[in-house]
This record gives sequence, C-alpha cells and structure tokens, in this order.
Amino acid sequence: MASPTYLESFDVRQLLADFPLDEGFVARHRAVSRDELFARQDALFHRCLARAWQIPFYRRLWGAAGIEPGDVRGLADIIRLPVFGKQEIMESVAAHPPLGDFHGWRDGTAAGDVPLVFHTTSGTTGRPQPLVFSPRTREVQSILLARLYRWQGLRAGDVVHSVYGHGMINGGHYVREAVTHYTQGLFCSAGTGVETRSAQQVALMRDLGATVIVGFADYIKKLAEVARETGLVPGRDIPLRMVSGHLGRESREALSQAWGGVEMFDWYGVGDTGAIAGEGPDHDGLYLMEDAQYVEILHVDSRAPVPEGAEGDMVVTCLYKDDIYPIIRFNTHDVTRTLTTPSSLGLNLRRIEGFLGRSDNMVKIRGINVFPQALAPILEAHPAFAGEFICEATRDAAGRDELAVRVEARCAADDAAVREAFGALLRARLGVDCAVVLEAPGALAALPGIEPRQKPVRLIARRFGK
Repeated sequence: MASPTYLESFDVRQLLADFPLDEGFVARHRAVSRDELFARQDALFHRCLARAWQIPFYRRLWGAAGIEPGDVRGLADIIRLPVFGKQEIMESVAAHPPLGDFHGWRDGTAAGDVPLVFHTTSGTTGRPQPLVFSPRTREVQSILLARLYRWQGLRAGDVVHSVYGHGMINGGHYVREAVTHYTQGLFCSAGTGVETRSAQQVALMRDLGATVIVGFADYIKKLAEVARETGLVPGRDIPLRMVSGHLGRESREALSQAWGGVEMFDWYGVGDTGAIAGEGPDHDGLYLMEDAQYVEILHVDSRAPVPEGAEGDMVVTCLYKDDIYPIIRFNTHDVTRTLTTPSSLGLNLRRIEGFLGRSDNMVKIRGINVFPQALAPILEAHPAFAGEFICEATRDAAGRDELAVRVEARCAADDAAVREAFGALLRARLGVDCAVVLEAPGALAALPGIEPRQKPVRLIARRFGK
C-alpha cells in the first residue's frame, strides 16, 4: 500500500473540530473547567508519551534519568521526566547525522511513515537546528497561529505584510501557511531587509494597501522610520490598523505611534513548538493555548516549578505531536511569569506576561540577573534615546562581571548629564550599576543586525580569565 501524500495524511475538518477558531475557541474555553481541561490534556499526553517511548532519543534521555516505561502514568507525573533543549537535539544530530534520532521519521511505525516537513532554526545561537514536522502537526501549528491572528482582529481581505525570514528558517514559512491556509488575508512574504530592501518593502506596503504587519518589533519599527525617510506617512499612506508580532520588552506605545497609533498585539512561540500563547482583544497578558500546549514555568537554575507569578523558564510539552518529533518538556530558555488575575473575557486559560528575556543570554552582575532585551523600555524613558543599544559584558581574570550599555543618543558623546541620567534609569530599574557609553544616532546600526536577522543581537560577551 502506498504511503499517504501530504494532504492525504490528515483530516482538516477533524483538526478544526479539535482546535477550533473564532467563537468556537472562545466558547469552548469559557465553558470548560480547569479539571475538564486537564483531563483532555492528560488524554493527549498519554498518546505523546507512548510515541516518545518508541524513539531512541527519548529512551536514551529518560533512561539516563532512571525512568522506565510505567514510571510516568500521566500528566500529573510529568515533573519526573528530565527537560531537554537545543543542546540535546544537536547532540542527537551529531551522533546520528544528518537529522538525528529525535523525531521517529521512517522508523518502521505507522506514525513515522508520513511525509516530512523540514526547516531549521535561524542559527542565532550557533549551528541551525533541524526542525521537522508531520503534515498533521504542521497544520495544527498553522491553525493555532491563525486562531490568534483571527482573535486579534485579522479579517478577510486584510493585506498582511510579513517581515519574518524565509530560506531554510521555519518562521516565515509557517506564518505564511497559517495566513494562507486558515484566513482569507492576502499574504505578502517580504521577509527580512536582506530578502527585500527596506525601501522596497514600504513601497510594497503602500502600493498594496497593507493593513496588518507581522514580525519582530525591532524591524517593524525600523520600517516606520524608512517610510518617513521616503516621504510616506505611516497610518495615512500605509493604512495599517494592526501589528501582531513579538513585542517582548520593547515599548508598545513607541511602536504603535511610529505607525500612526496602530493597535498592537503580542504572541509567543518557538520554532520547535509553534504558537504557544497570544494576546487577546482584552490586551491583558498572553493566553496559553492549553488545548494544544502544556506549559510549566521552572526555576532557571534548579528547574523546580516556581510559585504562580514568579519568573522562570518556559518548558513546553506539545500535546498534539504524537507522530513526528514528540516534544515533551522542551526548555525554551525564554523567561516569563504567569498572571494571577482572572481573565476579563471569562476564559479558563492561564495567561503569561510574555517574553521577558532569555535565561541563556542572561548576565549576572553582582548577584543581579540582567536580561539585555529588558533594557529597551528603560532607555526609552529618556527623550535623548535614539532607538538603538547594545550591551557588552566583560569578565576579568578574577571572575568579576561588568556590564556596559552602549546607547545611541541625540546629544554629544561626552554629555555627562545625559550619560548620568541613563545610568540612573538603569540603576533604578535593574538594581545594579552599569557603565553607559553614548553613541551617535546610527553608530550601532550594524551590531544588532536588525535588517539581516529576525532577532536582533543585544549582548556581546567578552570574557577573560576564569
């Protein structure tokens, strides 16, 4: 019997029933209790667990931790399983090239006998990691993201301008699939500033009448600056009404005003897992897509669960991935915290604050954890801030860490009053002294790499001695 082709390997009507859009999504999660939701999650987890035991990567990972089949009887026992991340995946790839043994593709099981969708991460923290999907799980990812876009207000006929990267990178492709497969928006895959020059992008937005822009906040803000430089008025010549992207700690108000007061929406996900959480129309945190994702917040060092409302690493189990590359306790190394207030929309879904920084890009200065991504809104509080910054961490031979923040400012480089003001802002918000170096507007443009990269560089580490 021939193996199924991509479209033959899933039932789209069943997927939309399992992971509904629009009012179906809202109604379900107003009606379901937390206990009922957990029971559904547990049933899906059992399927993922059974599949994972068939895959060498998990047998090796769990066996090294002393876990045997039957030790974990359900989702209530998940804390017994070790977490893993990109490092373990890349070790699998190195030992079993070219794709590793973490996914189960073509392993002789029915679950592994499907077409493979293959992409990679961007490689911002090293060698790109393979990302693999079955057709069914690829479509679930697209549905989850389309659900968020539609909930946030994306409508039929919207012109969606995307600045996500393409090539081998997963992000741009699966965003395109979400919009084209599960909305009636017109999708424009402009990509990064390397793929389509920034001036060309704003001209395209003007000519097509872009109403929605999706991507990372830094480059979206840069496009507004480019539009003005070319004589266009954002909000008039380019009639955006909605930005849905990865806002992190950047100033929402500054980005909104750059595009003429457009409505802003945040969402969160990583390449392996797809969309995990997104902001709703209430603009009150990011709702976890708990019908598809089980999220734990763990202490960055001990990996123990943190109290509700405390910061920690997001660790994700994809409850729908029970064929190719089951994901059970994947440590994103992205830091967040849960919100403890009830949903104003009456949804029985947990919410997170959003992306607060990366624990593997964190600098500890005299016992204080500093996330470079968190500095943007602090610096924006001073009127001299010209929009760009980068952190430089140094460690001397004695093991002492120091942090310098290079800041583009609309003033002379030797303006002591402005330098002291930036230092005071950082000290008040971070609880630690940082050296401040003032730079001319545009002087740091090449360092964060906003045009060629999806995610800008915010930390340069120069460590010496120990």
